[in-house]
Amino acid sequence: TDMTATKKKIVSLLLTAAFASSSSAFVNNNQIHSHVFTNHHVKTSSSSHLNAAPEEALHDIVIPSLFSNVDYNIEKEEDERLWVPQTPCLSFRPLCFSVSQGYYVNLLRFKGGGILGRHRHSSPVHALTLKGSWGYKEHSWHAKVGTYVFEPPGETHTLIVDEDCDEMIAMFHVTGALLYVEEGEEENIIGYDDVFTKLEKAKKWYAECGLGEDYVEQFIR
Repeated sequence: TDMTATKKKIVSLLLTAAFASSSSAFVNNNQIHSHVFTNHHVKTSSSSHLNAAPEEALHDIVIPSLFSNVDYNIEKEEDERLWVPQTPCLSFRPLCFSVSQGYYVNLLRFKGGGILGRHRHSSPVHALTLKGSWGYKEHSWHAKVGTYVFEPPGETHTLIVDEDCDEMIAMFHVTGALLYVEEGEEENIIGYDDVFTKLEKAKKWYAECGLGEDYVEQFIR
């Protein structure tokens, strides 16, 4: 019938158009890959027009010489004022304050052993030991240099650094709130830390030590 013939013509036209489009795309992809391959081996001035990220993207945070804190035969270059005192034996060095996503990354340092009181995490934590060793009273494992630890949401524990450990440094990526709780089954909340309280502590310390309160702005994202 005429209707069937018309349908066949429409299908034929659609297939022809689809094939032409895919062939064009195939040729363009070959041209693109050839162009990229060529530019990979030949230095051109066009590379100056490449951008690592869109203009609206946040800036990278690049902090050199972190390993000057540990025993890798690297000459110490850091300013001791970078470490924000939290207790007589505990201090932290901020690496990133993500106020937009609610997490912070810092180096945690104990000198001469110590305890970070019992606390509960509402969100996951990642830790990497850089110097010394540490553990949790509630767990049997001990984190030595190079040990990575994942702490799941809902974990409640007490961080302990042995007294015979001259210095412990570990990098912690903490999301959400760290809730300090009382000992016992009820675990009543007695305080907390999060990206905003850590940020305020850093701002206050940098203002006091002479680096200036605005020194902390380089870590805020």
